[in-house]
Amino acid sequence: MSIEEQSARTAVSPTHLGFLLAINLMWGYNLIAAKQGVESFPPVFFCFLRFLVLAVVLAPFLRVRKGQMGWLLAAGLMSGGLQFAIMFIGVAMLPSMSAAAIASQLGVPFATLLSVLLLGERVRWRRWLGIALSFAGVVLIGFNPRVLDSAAGLGFVVLAAFVGSLGLIAIKRIQGVPPLELQAWFSLISLPVLLSLSLVVEHGQWHSIATASSTGWIALAYTTVASSLIAHTGFFWLLQRYPVTSVAPLTVLAPIFGVAFSVLLLGDRLDWRMVVGGAMTLIGVVIIMSRERALVDTGT
Repeated sequence: MSIEEQSARTAVSPTHLGFLLAINLMWGYNLIAAKQGVESFPPVFFCFLRFLVLAVVLAPFLRVRKGQMGWLLAAGLMSGGLQFAIMFIGVAMLPSMSAAAIASQLGVPFATLLSVLLLGERVRWRRWLGIALSFAGVVLIGFNPRVLDSAAGLGFVVLAAFVGSLGLIAIKRIQGVPPLELQAWFSLISLPVLLSLSLVVEHGQWHSIATASSTGWIALAYTTVASSLIAHTGFFWLLQRYPVTSVAPLTVLAPIFGVAFSVLLLGDRLDWRMVVGGAMTLIGVVIIMSRERALVDTGT
């Protein structure tokens, strides 16, 4: 393949680049919607309602996949219900959605570390540098006074990133399952786990349904339709048409949009720790992704 042909294959078209930008905007606002949602519903129950709607809408896409159901179960639990339940608990506890937006990016270095431990992938010094920068940045964010007062919330967001990374390892084992079907299985698998967990650790679920504000219901609709059905499905659709290394690095825009929305809409105040720590984390993520692209391009 010539250089020109390879560039044409990997370059994202302007139309699809605009769509990818819109996807990142939707993901950036998703934490704001989640924060509004968990103010009306208990966080795990809010997550249950989200996956309940998805399960109903996506039920027609379900297919039994012989030989892959075990990996679908593992991926659904990790990248589905558990990841989002833990994330929403952290969102409910954290006063700063800017911190949540940045900390959620630790999924990238976590996934890289897990690939080394579980899949035998080789990581060289540049990606180790990116991993170190990412974690150091989140640690620095943790010393922001507002975040420090709710350190447990930040811990839940970091834990959610780790659990989601475990799910990505399982997703790598799944072959030939379209994005909507994958989301359908994730939703169905998550329902009993989320409902059981909510009934054990929360209260007032049914009361929240009766008393939820219109903002809470709109937030639920947004996280379900915009973030999941449109953004995630659209992202998977783009991944089927372009190399991962042409699409994935641009997802670093999502936390930047998330921070901007948090400042503009929720009144988040950014001190130097948040700015420097956020920059360190995002630079680390970019280094990891860029190094992966270099390895793919050179075949090393």
